[in-house]
Amino acid sequence: MPELKKILAALERHYGRPELPPAKGPFELVLWENACYLLPDERRAEVFAALRQRVGLTAEAIWKAPDAVLLELAKRGGMHPETRVMRWREIARITMQEFAGDLDGILAMDYAKAKKGLQKFPSIGGPGAEKILMFCGMAQGLPLESNGLRVLVRIGYGRTAKNYGATYKSVQEAVGAELPVQLASAHLLLRAHGKSLCKDAAPRCDECPIAPQCIFPRI
Repeated sequence: MPELKKILAALERHYGRPELPPAKGPFELVLWENACYLLPDERRAEVFAALRQRVGLTAEAIWKAPDAVLLELAKRGGMHPETRVMRWREIARITMQEFAGDLDGILAMDYAKAKKGLQKFPSIGGPGAEKILMFCGMAQGLPLESNGLRVLVRIGYGRTAKNYGATYKSVQEAVGAELPVQLASAHLLLRAHGKSLCKDAAPRCDECPIAPQCIFPRI
């Protein structure tokens, strides 16, 4: 199995240094995750910027915003805009009722409680909560989403199980001894590679910068 740091270095040479999300802090990152549905990151950033400009990125601002304004912005984020508005309202409600309007307080909790707290929000499961905490400088291990997870499994880290959670756990355990210093950068590089070349169906192995170190093409 190749060294993770060499894999990440090859990916950075290929894709360049990844940009962090424009969202800062747990509340904005929860909104960032709920800004779009099945659309590119560029559209997610557009919706997020419009929310910042037209409404404001606080729980109170989202809660008090007119339905018509939120719906107009939600329509830019893909299918089911009404559901997206409901989720934005729910994010605001939970923050106001359970976190006194300021989700930054979650960062003062221990990791397990902070993760559990974030999972109260729409669309935020365990891996998503770990990712948010990582972007806030509070991480345990390397958080992954489906694209990055697939890349690491194909390289030889962990194993594919029938249960996604079991696969996720096995990969995290496998990379535990090789955690990179820049966790956010590693997360984003692996995600980018899974989205562009190391796809679930029809991976473009002939263009892959880490193909020589990957076991997948030789299976």
